[in-house]
Amino acid sequence: MSKTLVQEQFGKTAAGYLTSKPHAKGKSLERLVDLVQPKSDWKMLDVATGGGHVAYVFAPHVARVWATDITDEMLTIVRGEAQKRKLDNIRVSYAKAEALPFEDAAFDLVTCRIAPHHFDSIPDFLAETHRVLKANGILALVDNVVPAGSVGDYINAFERFRDPSHLRAWTMEEWRDALAKAGFAITHEEQIYKQMEFASWAARHDATMKAFLRALLKQATPDVSAALAPQNADGDATFRLEEGLFVVRREQRK
Repeated sequence: MSKTLVQEQFGKTAAGYLTSKPHAKGKSLERLVDLVQPKSDWKMLDVATGGGHVAYVFAPHVARVWATDITDEMLTIVRGEAQKRKLDNIRVSYAKAEALPFEDAAFDLVTCRIAPHHFDSIPDFLAETHRVLKANGILALVDNVVPAGSVGDYINAFERFRDPSHLRAWTMEEWRDALAKAGFAITHEEQIYKQMEFASWAARHDATMKAFLRALLKQATPDVSAALAPQNADGDATFRLEEGLFVVRREQRK
């Protein structure tokens, strides 16, 4: 069976996600634990676990964590890292976000962090999340978000040139609407800026592509520059991206 574009991209870069600063140390990681206040008897599912960072921080606080992904290389890394950290309650499993292989009402908590902009269908992912959560179960979600209109379009294009598996980051309003339609009640939301180091962000590319991406960053319109806030200190270029964080509860469908 041929690999999808997402599987190819993340398979090649799997090891890097274990140490990637935005994934391993981003502000939203510990923030999720503080906001959710997990319970020791909970069963948890981490969708599109990537390097497994959400699973690692929640595992000491819950009974069992299922860490799922569609990339075998990612799952191998998470399995090994869980053993190193002696997190015996983490299990890994292949699972597509839009077709979760779990029974209805199986989990107290579902998490998903910095992944939905790669999904084929966010509405299908939310429907599946609603299905596998218990009544009043919690979905804790973080993903890149963009401003509405042409600025958001530019940022999405900028990201997709760097990573073709990036489909589209949504606006906060799109997330609010989709969560409501999927049967979730928002209990908390916030937006978090994260500083990106251009060198590590573009490291997977050759010099020509890096120059192209740098030009997109430097020559952006004033509105885009205001959103990305590019800086160049001591030769190290940086810019910022924005994350939307939502904690929501599963409502009963009428």
